[in-house]
Parts: sequence; structure tokens; C-alpha cells
Amino acid sequence: MKNTKQIQIIVVAVVVLIMGFLVLRPVKGLVDQEKNTAGAATTEAPANQITLSAASEAAKRGLNPAILNEITDLEAKADKADGDEKVAIYQQLADKWNDVEKFAPQALLYEEMAKISPKFDLWLKAGNAYRKAYTNLQDTTTAKALNQQAIAAYEKAVELNGASLDAKTGLGAAMVTGTNNPMAGIALLQEVVKAEPKNLEANKTLGLFSLQSRQFDKAIERFKTVIEQSPDAESYFYLATGYENIGMKNEAIAAFQKSKDLAADPSLSQFIDRRIDELSK
Repeated sequence: MKNTKQIQIIVVAVVVLIMGFLVLRPVKGLVDQEKNTAGAATTEAPANQITLSAASEAAKRGLNPAILNEITDLEAKADKADGDEKVAIYQQLADKWNDVEKFAPQALLYEEMAKISPKFDLWLKAGNAYRKAYTNLQDTTTAKALNQQAIAAYEKAVELNGASLDAKTGLGAAMVTGTNNPMAGIALLQEVVKAEPKNLEANKTLGLFSLQSRQFDKAIERFKTVIEQSPDAESYFYLATGYENIGMKNEAIAAFQKSKDLAADPSLSQFIDRRIDELSK
């Protein structure tokens, strides 16, 4: 069962999609059935970077006092440490931030760790945490900055391990939302699914982009692949949206029902019930 925060995110996505808007910001160039387009990515004008101290202070607001004290104590220890000792303390801090689902300071900690000890897995963890931090973030200025920092982290990871499908997937997804050439990101994601056709994250991301570009047949196939491996309320909802937009009402109803069952949230259930009623007419 999803927690309250996750359910709220799903409900927002439901309303946005049903009203006919896009899940993410408009993506340039998604008009040729996900075809590969050559050209290097060009990032937009750099947003102000988020610092570790700023992210930490913002994330501390409203924390349980006991957890807050633990984090503050670890930060004090980290300030006095260096080298491997500092990395070890940063890892403890990253784990604490993960426990309370505060991903911006966690991402910045992994980046700091990677600067001290430049390892592939640390840059990858930084990129992944940045993506979690900016996804569904309402503050667009902060989201843009975190998106740019995610791209930079993933680029470092790819430099260290060009064969990593996880790094390419993260970089491709971040490039689509954070560069002026989203098709370069699409090309990376297609490279991933060519090497691993059932790659979960790449298919999910390509499915969302297909919905954005109104390539509903493509979106349906992507989300069917996702659901085969990891059925969840959101993926079933996006699948239902694809079916609805090509007139496959029975399939849409079935997928909406699965989304409702998996979400187990009253507000989402009421919304989906209305959708099902309309499709049943």
C-alpha cells in the first residue's frame, strides 16, 4: 500500500492526465515515433546550484527532534574529519536522510563523497538521489537546479562506466527534462532498451514520454512491459490512459480498476470510479 505522500502524487497525476495536460513539461521534438535523432545535448542556462548546507537546513524543518539531533551530531563530526573517515560519516548521514525521504541533501552528500573518492557507484547514487529530489517538486527553480546536478552526476558515472545501463537510463531521463535537446536523452533510453528490452526504468520513462507526445500505442506497450515486472497503481493508471485515448474502453476500465485496487486510497478510488462510469456509457 502506498503511503499518503505517494498517493497524493498519484492523485495529482490522475487529475492532470485526465484533464488533457501532460505529465511532465512539454518536450520538444517528440513527434516521430521515438525515432533516434543525432546531436549532442545542450543544457539550458545553468540554474543556481543547491549547496549541501542549504539543502540540509531546508530538509531539517519539521524533523523529529531525535533524528534532527542525530543528523546535527554527524554533521559536526564530518566537519572535523577528512578522507575515508569523512566519507564514512557522510554515508551515515546519507542513510539518515534516506530514512526520512529527504533526497536533496542525500544527493549532495553522495556527490561530496564522490569528489573525495571518485567511484562509479557514488556518482550513480548521487544522480539517482537528485532525480528523486526533483521529481514532483513544486518549486520549479529548485527542481531545475537539481535536474542539472543530476545530469552532471550521471555524466561522471558514465565516464567511469560507459557500459552501465542504470547510468545511461538516469542520464537519458534527466536530459529529456533538463536540456534543450531531449531527443538525445530519448536516444540514450532507446540504447538501453535495445540492450535490455525489459529494462524497468527505461521503459517507464519512455512510456511517459510517449504519453506526452500522444503516441498512445507506444505508451501502452511500454507500460505493459513495466507491469509485467512491477505492477503498481501509477503504471496501471498510465496504461489505462493510453487505452482510453485510443478508444479501447474495456481495456481502459480494467486497467483503471487495477490502479484503484493497488492504490487503496479513497480519493483516488472515487476519481477512478467516475472515469469508469463515463467509459461504461
